[in-house]
Amino acid sequence: MIIVGLTGGIGSGKTTVAKAFKALGVPVYIADEEAKKLMRKSKIIKRKLIQLFGDKAYIDGELNKPFIANIIFNDKAYLQKMNAIVHPRVAKHFKKWVLKQDVPYVIKEVAILFENDGHKDCDYVITVTAPKALRIKRLLERDNTSKENIEAIMKNQWSDAEKIALSDFVIDNVSLQKTKEQVLHIHQEITNKS
Repeated sequence: MIIVGLTGGIGSGKTTVAKAFKALGVPVYIADEEAKKLMRKSKIIKRKLIQLFGDKAYIDGELNKPFIANIIFNDKAYLQKMNAIVHPRVAKHFKKWVLKQDVPYVIKEVAILFENDGHKDCDYVITVTAPKALRIKRLLERDNTSKENIEAIMKNQWSDAEKIALSDFVIDNVSLQKTKEQVLHIHQEITNKS
């Protein structure tokens, strides 16, 4: 089974690209979504996050995202500690998920693939890019957030240039039609290698 990592900076359009691969019948594992589910359901993760952040980490059994986001984006040490709790369990969950797939390759979409050395577990890596101004515009329209918050998140992620240097494929996600064409081309190339 070929594992293809899919990454890109916040607002680059990873979700759009993931949907284009799904439309071609490729199973896509969205690591952030699975991490959120595990943070909600796993008693072990909940207990460790409460130990790390205190009782305000959860409100009525739900993750207190604004509270935690405020801490981790202002203190990288907390971000690293949280990742050390959550990421190993997501990796284990992904391995079980892969065993259930019966296809030439799967996509693992991870926002911080390189930052966590996740690319080392992939056969290929696709990086999605878009101009910074467009990414900020998309995020301001999509999320109830500020330009300052977006730029704080961007500072915690590798630059496009750093990601591209380690990637096998790059999708420039500006026009939906061109993005779909790039996805189809990559899909054919990976399918031919499997």
